[in-house]
Amino acid sequence: MDHITKTPFQCLSFIASEGIEALEARDFLSHYYENHAPEEADAIIALGGDGLMLQTLHDMISLRKPVYGMNRGSLGFLMNEYNINDLLERVNKAKINTIHPLSMTVIDREDKTYSALAVNEVSLLRQRYQAAKLQISINGAVRLKELVCDGIIVATPAGSTAYNLSAHGPIIPINAQLLALTPISPFRPRRWHGALLNNTVKIEIDILEADKRPVSAVADHKEVRYVKKVIIEEAHDIDLQLMFDPGHSLDERILLEQFE
Repeated sequence: MDHITKTPFQCLSFIASEGIEALEARDFLSHYYENHAPEEADAIIALGGDGLMLQTLHDMISLRKPVYGMNRGSLGFLMNEYNINDLLERVNKAKINTIHPLSMTVIDREDKTYSALAVNEVSLLRQRYQAAKLQISINGAVRLKELVCDGIIVATPAGSTAYNLSAHGPIIPINAQLLALTPISPFRPRRWHGALLNNTVKIEIDILEADKRPVSAVADHKEVRYVKKVIIEEAHDIDLQLMFDPGHSLDERILLEQFE
């Protein structure tokens, strides 16, 4: 849930993408505010676009530091407006959205197991010219025996406006305890457009004809190829904190997205 931050933020750590504008902003702000190491800072200032924000949130999982982003990239849905004035005051007035990532467990065709976390979504994608064939189970019960498609997405509320929306999936309010299950270019069954699921479910996706129709699984930016089974759950024990200026919180942005 959103809340006004009460603990004063004094020590900031500035992290920038590789873009020229982001690097210049980091150097400029570091001149006026001491740039602390992330583990010593009260809050992380991420300078770049949404890609940097996702990477920073992944990096902060172990440190559990709140992240305040300022847009110095091409996309900035998860970022605040870039403004150098009164930065400490802005950070201390910011609201916090606490979000939970997805946990992805993958078994490949050699029976090797991989794990990864996703802030936005887990995507299963066909690797070759043939469509993928997937079987979908929810909490151990088969719900869709065979889905022929280019792939499928499991999206968090925070990620529902990203790849999920481009695949015609639903936008989910940030505080809704839901996950979006959205097919990518479904061929059979044609009328199935996905599902909204409670965020407590366990989603199991088995790849049918995995050798003939290979599929990769991607958690944000981590990819595993030639998979045969993927298990996806929300990681309720991991809290990620996003900071936004009052009136521009993530739930407000998601609401606005539905009227544009």
